[in-house]
Amino acid sequence: MPQNQPSHETRPKNDAAPDSATPQMQAGDEIQDQETAENAGLYDLVCGDFGRALMLLSRVPWVGSINFQPALIARSVWCWPLIGLFLAGIAALPALAIGWLSGNNGLASVFAILAMVILTGALHEDGIADCADGFGGGTTRERKLEIMRDSAIGSYGVVALVLVFATRLFVALQAFEIGIFLSALMISAMFSRLAMPVLMMALPPARSDGLGRSAGRPALIPFLLALFAVVIVTMLLGGPVMMLAGLLALICACLMVGFIAKWQIGGHSGDVLGSAQIIAELFVAIAILSVASRGI
Repeated sequence: MPQNQPSHETRPKNDAAPDSATPQMQAGDEIQDQETAENAGLYDLVCGDFGRALMLLSRVPWVGSINFQPALIARSVWCWPLIGLFLAGIAALPALAIGWLSGNNGLASVFAILAMVILTGALHEDGIADCADGFGGGTTRERKLEIMRDSAIGSYGVVALVLVFATRLFVALQAFEIGIFLSALMISAMFSRLAMPVLMMALPPARSDGLGRSAGRPALIPFLLALFAVVIVTMLLGGPVMMLAGLLALICACLMVGFIAKWQIGGHSGDVLGSAQIIAELFVAIAILSVASRGI
């Protein structure tokens, strides 16, 4: 994984607790982290959270030192959809350029997908591949978690990735054909980053370590700010019907991933959050295409 991006199942180094830490010491650290988050200034609330979210969810570098304390990661969820919007805007540039130069929507779609994978470091794709291998290959909860932590990819993971990329390609092609590629890319990128804090709030961590545990549990206000940003941008780009379709698709994606994760491993992990992003992205994109293609 890149240096500026924690892996799905690795606790950030500057937040790592010693192996000998007692529960009382860990509880004290959590209280201190929460006080740090609550006493932050305006600059850290805006620039610090944005940089923290950008480094967590992408490979894009950020100037300055970033603190990955659990309470601060949880607080930064308000700007996770904005990170999706930012990344989608960057990824759209080579896609639109290739489309204009070649006139080939297929090539433009491939470059859009490639750009997003490069920008995120395949973080979410790694998550859904690990979940597919663990949920499909493990027979017990412990074995599933062990497989998910293994860096090797198995047959279930390969199949999952093929299906994901194939769906993305056909979605992008149709979005180009009906003239909503840019708005569909941006809206689905925002909604899909909202799926992760939903599961962080709804499910307990499946592990005692890893990113799912170290990210903490978001408070209601940061989540509502994230939801507000998604609703406003979607209304501006696609209108109220597309916004409602996106919300319904997001709910369906979160329910599906949340139910499977709870059934398989008893909660969420970094890999589950990555899977939620992928599934929500596809569900929302399909919902947007359905609305646009029918002229609703």
